[in-house]
Amino acid sequence: MALITETQLRTQLVKGLPNPFPVKEEDKLTPAAADFLKDRGIAVMRCTSSADTLILPVNHMTERKLIPVGVSNRHVHLSPEHINALFGSGYTLTPLRELSQKGQFAARETLTLLGPKGILQHVRILGPPRGVSQVEISRTDGYALGVHPPVRLSGDVQGTPGITLIGVSGAVVLQEGLILAKNHVHMSPADAQALEVTQGDRLIVQTLGERRLLFADTIVRVSEQFSLDFHIDVDEANAAFLNTGDQVQLIGRNGTITSAERG
Repeated sequence: MALITETQLRTQLVKGLPNPFPVKEEDKLTPAAADFLKDRGIAVMRCTSSADTLILPVNHMTERKLIPVGVSNRHVHLSPEHINALFGSGYTLTPLRELSQKGQFAARETLTLLGPKGILQHVRILGPPRGVSQVEISRTDGYALGVHPPVRLSGDVQGTPGITLIGVSGAVVLQEGLILAKNHVHMSPADAQALEVTQGDRLIVQTLGERRLLFADTIVRVSEQFSLDFHIDVDEANAAFLNTGDQVQLIGRNGTITSAERG
């Protein structure tokens, strides 16, 4: 006879608990374990001692929901005013290559970032221009510059640190706008429907490579202009052994894991 505890169930949660959850006739669930399963809508299935009965039937397996990865290096978004200040009046950014999101591009132009303790050169500008300038770096970059910005979604720059931008024709001192970009998933309304998520949902995604990690608070951003892409910075990608073009698996949302890759 085995005693199944809540702690044991929690250790299995990351790999996904079958529903119904098979329990041998001679085994016992602690009250806390029974409540743990009940709170997650997981039924208990009593079965015989045969090991075969503990194999999850095929019809209980769910199709994996995979999302492509886009690794984002440090970059700058500029307002038209700041493009003029850095490159000259009437200057237009020169597209170098298209990005994964429709209408967005990496420009040929780059800038130097000047912080309290150091500089970062050849930082790529992304276009088209925006209403407000913004700089996205990694935490590692922050140590090199001597500044430690907060984690924010793109566009949420109020109260963030500033940074100095140096271009070929001048410099701009931003009073705010330096962030560590919060990981997020771009998707179209059709993607959102297929994945059964909505704008603002907080997704739980699992990496599938050699180093298995969970990203437990990935924000959903939905637009007709978006293509499906899980955006992370270089530090996050390195920690998870991820590259652009890899895939992660959607395993839950809003704090609840619904499925997971086994292994």
